[in-house]
Amino acid sequence: MKTRLPTIAIGLAASLACGASVLAQQPAPAPAPSPAAPPAGTPSPAQSTPLPTTTAPGPGAGTNQAPAPPAPEKALPPATPVPSTAGRAPLVANPGDPSDVDEVTLPAKPAAILSGTAKWDQAVPSLKDAIAKVEAALAQAGIKATGKPLSVFTRTDDDGFQYEVMVPVEAAPTPRPAGLPDDLRFGSTPSGKALRFTHKGPYEGIDQTYETVTAYLDAKGILVQDAFVEEYLTPLASPSDEALEVNIYALPK
Repeated sequence: MKTRLPTIAIGLAASLACGASVLAQQPAPAPAPSPAAPPAGTPSPAQSTPLPTTTAPGPGAGTNQAPAPPAPEKALPPATPVPSTAGRAPLVANPGDPSDVDEVTLPAKPAAILSGTAKWDQAVPSLKDAIAKVEAALAQAGIKATGKPLSVFTRTDDDGFQYEVMVPVEAAPTPRPAGLPDDLRFGSTPSGKALRFTHKGPYEGIDQTYETVTAYLDAKGILVQDAFVEEYLTPLASPSDEALEVNIYALPK
């Protein structure tokens, strides 16, 4: 979520001093008494009521001096790159209809798999990072990724969920290439008869699509496996990405 800090305009006032001539015969006014010096140790107004600040004060820029660049430690960390999946085929070739439910058959495809857990409010960053980790490992090992990335939700509760991120590959390597992460394994994508629901729009609104899924299954009396499958037809970039398109698969028991 982005926040913008309002710009505070600071007005500068200029004071003009003017003098008036006085009559020569009038005596000059007596000088005003000098203010008494504050007792030693009395804090200045700036010290007693300092302005709030989030950074330590530092010397300002001198005349004709450019402001100093920010310290390296203040720089924002680089964003996790979103892997490109253009040209990769989804599990089912024909596209889904967001206003309808499709009965499809999922093929078993070899895939690289990475398991993990996440909190619901960190769903997109966690899944995105896991997909990026798998993609990077495959690229480094020279293993060709052939399909859209998937997330299989193996367990959920009010706090978070367990998942398996899968990236379909051309073939599982034999023997296992050296240098792959220890927690990366190879297996197969979910397969068999499935009901496909399509979500288009921000991921932060995908709960509404799942409500549609639940209502449909309840109305039809269909019992499904505990694991739902999400297939990301477009990169999982951010929770508010309007261009996101996801296939949701429910596998009947």
